[in-house]
Amino acid sequence: MSSSMIKAFISLFFVSVLWGCNYPISAYLLQGFSPVFLSTVRICFTSLFLIIVAIIHKGMKRPTISEWKYLIGVGIFGTLLNQTFYFTGLHHTTPANASLIISLAPIATILLERIIFKVKFTIKKSAGAIISLIGVFSIIGVANGGLGISWGDFNILIAMLCLSISILFIRGLSKTMNTFIITIYSTVLGSVLMVPAAGVENLVSGSVISHSLFMWILLIFAGIMAQGIAGFWWNKGVAKVGAGTASMFMNIQPFVAILASHFILGNHILLNQIIGGILVLLGVFIANMPSAKTMVSTGSKKAVM
Repeated sequence: MSSSMIKAFISLFFVSVLWGCNYPISAYLLQGFSPVFLSTVRICFTSLFLIIVAIIHKGMKRPTISEWKYLIGVGIFGTLLNQTFYFTGLHHTTPANASLIISLAPIATILLERIIFKVKFTIKKSAGAIISLIGVFSIIGVANGGLGISWGDFNILIAMLCLSISILFIRGLSKTMNTFIITIYSTVLGSVLMVPAAGVENLVSGSVISHSLFMWILLIFAGIMAQGIAGFWWNKGVAKVGAGTASMFMNIQPFVAILASHFILGNHILLNQIIGGILVLLGVFIANMPSAKTMVSTGSKKAVM
């Protein structure tokens, strides 16, 4: 294995750990900030960082009218709705539950593709979806013969669905734009959409704003490092090892979140979270496992190269 490949694996692992720790860090920040205000300020710092990168990069293309429609979709579902429901839900549930439910996004995307685009289900995708859904029911709990879902878990579920919808828009955009440009435009657009949402929160319930310098430093760090720099590291790693291999590192995040929540916030590690998490990740792995035909094809291409 080449040194560049080893560096790519280390980079992907580090980013996955960072993103896993991001859940309890966000929960900690919610002790000093109201949910929508926190998500708005955080995404604004991320956007500022991305704008600086775009200026340095000097390779930004102007989107077409058709591309703007997709970008607006990503901004609404991937940032405005996803971030609002995510931070609202995280305010009422545990980072462990949030990370495990969000990890269901690949399965939700498969189901949405079936509903919207009539993409056929394979046996693997069907089995993976069923196993993952059982895992989610284990996480959120089934009580008294009914679904014992908390308000926080419900909001995280909506955030996960919004994320899955945004992935469909991104897939449409990726035909004409690279992920680097999509990330910059959609994030900046999303931050613009978040500002009115923060205003509504302030009018309805009042915004909570911490006066702690440490909390603000942590907020800025999370916005720039976890959402900005880490994203570029991730894309660089994906370009080196491939999307399929890189996606396996995503499975590290929920378990990092569970451990980090225990040490950072003192949250207990529950058996249903462990069982549910294993089922969710097993289902995602099965649903996205390449077929023997694909592996043979990929191997043939590598042999030619």
